[in-house]
Amino acid sequence: MAELSPIRVAFLLFPNVTQLDLTGPAQVLSRLGNVTIDLVAATLDPVPTDAGFALLPTVRFDDAVQPDILCIPGGFGVTDASEDAATMAWVRSAAAGATWVTSVCTGSLLLGAAGLLRGYRATTHWAQHHHLAAFGAIPVRERVVFDRNRVTGGGVTAGIDFGLALTAALRGEDHARLVQLSLEYDPAPPFDAGSPERADAATLARYQALAARSAPGRDARTRALAARMPD
Repeated sequence: MAELSPIRVAFLLFPNVTQLDLTGPAQVLSRLGNVTIDLVAATLDPVPTDAGFALLPTVRFDDAVQPDILCIPGGFGVTDASEDAATMAWVRSAAAGATWVTSVCTGSLLLGAAGLLRGYRATTHWAQHHHLAAFGAIPVRERVVFDRNRVTGGGVTAGIDFGLALTAALRGEDHARLVQLSLEYDPAPPFDAGSPERADAATLARYQALAARSAPGRDARTRALAARMPD
């Protein structure tokens, strides 16, 4: 059996990240074979997630090795991260040399703010999908979207689908099927409420109220990021 080519994956880590946006695809991609996964942040201090626990970065921006795959997770902290000059400088630098530039959930909005989705088909979490066009992206309502070397996943749990689809692109469908089986990824949710089209009106209203409380002013700040996007 031929030796698998080495692959280095870098996930951006920032405060108030949705940890499953990162840990879901990281678990899948860790089974690519001959892979190194970096969690990259400004410092090596623990980074709080929106799940109430912290993740440990493995490398700082200044020391990170050029990745083959750059992945930006989402979460309510995306807006703050998109407004941080050091974070955005590292993202643009890493993207310039990466074979694949990717995101999960609202991480696509950070890619957009960095000017990295202009003219590319892309997706994101359903509640923020309306912002994509402002960043020059071509919005697509699919769970995983490939456009040349850009790969974007939908909200949170779509990161697992994203990881499997990218695994298939990198190592072949047989390898991706093996990874899926190894993870027993066989979703059978107990409720049919996983999209705004299927959730009832009361549940949808409760989510929207919760999101507004958790990230006040997020829409206005996202529009401002789009307005000052680099050429």
